[in-house]
Amino acid sequence: MSHRLSTGGRLIDRSERRSFRFNGKTMTGFAGDTLAAALLGSGQTLVGRSFKYHRPRGIVTSGGEEPNALMNLGTAKTFEPNARATTTELFDGLTAESQNHWPSLEFDVGEINAKLSRFLPAGFYYKTFLWPRAFWKHVYEPVIRASAGLGKAPRHRDADHYEYMHVTTDVLVVGGGIAGLTAAKAAAVSGAEVMLVEQTANWGGRAPVDGAVIDGQPAEDWVAATVAELEAMPNVRLRTRAMGAGVYDHGYSLVYERLTDHAPDPSRPRHRLWKVRAGRIVTATGSIERPLSFAGNDLPGVMLAAAVRDYVVNYGVAPGKRTVVVTNNDDGYRTALALKEAGLEVPVVLDARKQATGPLADAAREAGIRVAAGRGIAKVTGKGKVEVVHICDQAGAGAVVEEVRADCVAMSGGWSPVVHLWSHCGGKLTWDDENACFRPDPDRAPTGADGTPFVAAAGAANGAVTTAEVLADAWAAGGGSGEAPKADAEDRQPMMPVWAMPAQAPYALRAKSWLDFQNDVKVTDVELAAREGFQSVEHTKRYTTLGMATDQGKLSNINGLAVLARELGEDIPAVGTTTFRPPYTPISMGAIGGEARGELFQPVRRTPIHDWHEENGAHWEPVGHWRRPYAFPKEGESTHDAVTREVRATRERVGLLDASTLGKLIVKGPDAGRFLDMLYTNMMSTLPVGKCRYGLMCTENGFLTDDGVVARLSDDAWLCHTTTGGADRIHAHMEEWLQTEWWDWKVYVANVTEQYAQVAVVGPKAREVLQALGGDMDLSKEALPFMQWAEGRIGDFDARVFRISFSGELSYEVAVPASQGRAFWDALLDAGRKHSITPYGTEALHVMRAEKGFIMIGDETDGTVIPQDLGLNWAISKKKEDYLGKRAQERDHMTDPLRWKLVGLETLDGSVIPDGAYAAEEGLNLNGQRKTEGRVTSTYYSPTLDRGIAMGLVERGPDRMGEVIDFPLIGGGSVKAKIVSPVFYDPDGEKQNV
Repeated sequence: MSHRLSTGGRLIDRSERRSFRFNGKTMTGFAGDTLAAALLGSGQTLVGRSFKYHRPRGIVTSGGEEPNALMNLGTAKTFEPNARATTTELFDGLTAESQNHWPSLEFDVGEINAKLSRFLPAGFYYKTFLWPRAFWKHVYEPVIRASAGLGKAPRHRDADHYEYMHVTTDVLVVGGGIAGLTAAKAAAVSGAEVMLVEQTANWGGRAPVDGAVIDGQPAEDWVAATVAELEAMPNVRLRTRAMGAGVYDHGYSLVYERLTDHAPDPSRPRHRLWKVRAGRIVTATGSIERPLSFAGNDLPGVMLAAAVRDYVVNYGVAPGKRTVVVTNNDDGYRTALALKEAGLEVPVVLDARKQATGPLADAAREAGIRVAAGRGIAKVTGKGKVEVVHICDQAGAGAVVEEVRADCVAMSGGWSPVVHLWSHCGGKLTWDDENACFRPDPDRAPTGADGTPFVAAAGAANGAVTTAEVLADAWAAGGGSGEAPKADAEDRQPMMPVWAMPAQAPYALRAKSWLDFQNDVKVTDVELAAREGFQSVEHTKRYTTLGMATDQGKLSNINGLAVLARELGEDIPAVGTTTFRPPYTPISMGAIGGEARGELFQPVRRTPIHDWHEENGAHWEPVGHWRRPYAFPKEGESTHDAVTREVRATRERVGLLDASTLGKLIVKGPDAGRFLDMLYTNMMSTLPVGKCRYGLMCTENGFLTDDGVVARLSDDAWLCHTTTGGADRIHAHMEEWLQTEWWDWKVYVANVTEQYAQVAVVGPKAREVLQALGGDMDLSKEALPFMQWAEGRIGDFDARVFRISFSGELSYEVAVPASQGRAFWDALLDAGRKHSITPYGTEALHVMRAEKGFIMIGDETDGTVIPQDLGLNWAISKKKEDYLGKRAQERDHMTDPLRWKLVGLETLDGSVIPDGAYAAEEGLNLNGQRKTEGRVTSTYYSPTLDRGIAMGLVERGPDRMGEVIDFPLIGGGSVKAKIVSPVFYDPDGEKQNV
């Protein structure tokens, strides 16, 4: 049966039909429809099933607060779950499926849960799934996992693409109703740069639907004129289909724009995420109508009164042919009048107030609508939809005084300002007794670092009710001077808060009165939570699931708070509200990811010498976001053989390593020295200018997190080298401590990792190669000894040269500007040709450092290792009173003599121990597993020694030199290895000091 009216529908174009499919059935609508409007217009009132009890669910609202009409949209690569039908614009070929049922929407076996509801109250899972214990793995968990979630997860790669936009503006106005338009105009005429965003496709909000008159014009005409005026201003940016998703500190906001959802176009981005920095933010987000809590208020056909009005006026759709209106405020009468004007039946308006004396109530009577004051709904009944409304006295206990046949109930329980964005960054709320709602507290607005408020609420979002109040409030929020737009004052009868219908409803009725339609939370569930001691609203929310999932309390919050307050004997303000967190409504994962997908999922960082590596057959290794050459295999050469060749060439002649990826952080300022003394385990403030020192960094828990060489550049500047994967992490680590703990220290940190190319020239011929380039630098042992640095010219290049070594050979690490990196590399290759200079990769680097017994962060460390475990006590200052991790390292378990400590491991047969192998001893531990006494951290074939070498952590390892331990192998057998010094090569350091 069609519910499309023959006339009306201010937002639709009847000349353009749209065909779509719902659950495999073809239906039609018009251009401008939402999917919800098209479904209702086609007579489809059943749109889904509730999460817990699988009860039939219909459309309740007309906006983003919709809890029931969540759809799977599209197919295959365009599939999207949990899309709200109320905010999905109709287009030709749209495909939608309802969710949370099997085998079909009309016949769902899960509905058996509704029959068992008395055994499935709030929190039943906390009490049920504890026993029998064996049931958890084999019964409970499989059932819970199969039942979890509302929509289906996509199985195909998303065909669409997404983007970010960054913008700064003086004023961001969120909401394009009459309040947002007024605030934007007020700010714009003062000369401010303004960005105005509206989450729907249309400007004006509710005012055109409700027949408001502004400055003597119908609201629709005033809105069109104001939008045209704003569009003509060069300092105003307007965006529709753009939701204000979140407000954060320092004027930062996210705006979620849906670009092509209404008209799919693969050539254009589907969604855009705006990252906005605003000097001031105005939240003109309106208000949400509250449902009423009566038995059967979840049946399809029970809707918010304002939503019924929207469908009639905006889309020419009748949600029902015969509608009962139930209200506790004047606004419900607007729906009754709209229905009557559209030629639909309104048998009665039930007004819970003892008297109905306002002008809107009088207008309803004049239109021939019966008004019953002091009445409420005892219950609504029907098979899967509204059929009969049972009327009672609101003040009573639910005794039925009349039964009315109807197919729709329009309920209005008052209005709640949309305070979510205000609250995201710390704005506080105050209780408004007159309108029974929480609204923003202007004395506790979100403030910036200087204490100045940067968020203002406007219009209905600020608690204003009448059109005149909304306009005046919004003009002031926008900072307007002169006169605000005008509207006539309205004579209203005060609303009466109704938290239960009827007021004395017995348990049988309360057990069928729903607060949260999506999560199946009833009035009795909140009452039970209160009785069981969940007095905090946050605890009640989690115990009952009230306001969780996609609803986030938009419809259920205030009614649930009122029930909890009544049970606790408290006022609603004393109970408080749950926490509102961004986003306001869900954002697609595609928009969050933006362009970070496929090859751009993480930016691939390349050194200035990357192209040469690629041209010369580099076998690549990912290291953090970088790609580093693992080795350079020649034609017909295995990777293992290439590593062996590179190690031997470097030890015997000269090798070349691209070390540009190493982190380079400049730490500068009057307090830089004492800052570094706190970060490193040894002293950095005493390091002379021109010298280098190896340093260790620990977390506050004492565990080793990074290492590297620090060079002092000047009296107030140090250059800190970090591991490749640690540059960004350590930079953030430094900034965190500076901003949160030592905020008053005068220190500046700059990450210059990508500003320099760094090349290690390593081996006995290293000095000769560099000297062959010429320049003004003296690279002799006497002029530039080990662990010093110097600046000057090497050939045609500006260079900073560090005499440091990670291989144990004579080594120079040379930093040049990134723009000169490739040219410098090529010059070194030319200069070293007569010495058969050999580029080497990360694996040769690792082999050589292991031969020297040098640790590698991430190999010898795993987040549980402290410097003392690695024999690095010499790198821990005994003079300093404190450093990050010092106190943690003094705990009992950190000083336990049985801790596993670093040793070398030499296999008896010369083989290579498998990486990560554990040393096992006889016997079993308390868990019935083999006892272990150590593990391998690094293991390699050493070309220099022509045998396998390894480093590992072994219980009391340094005290057990020469002892043989056993490493069992997967599949059987074992490898025996002798505990030796971890320094396998040149233990006295003669080669690196030449």
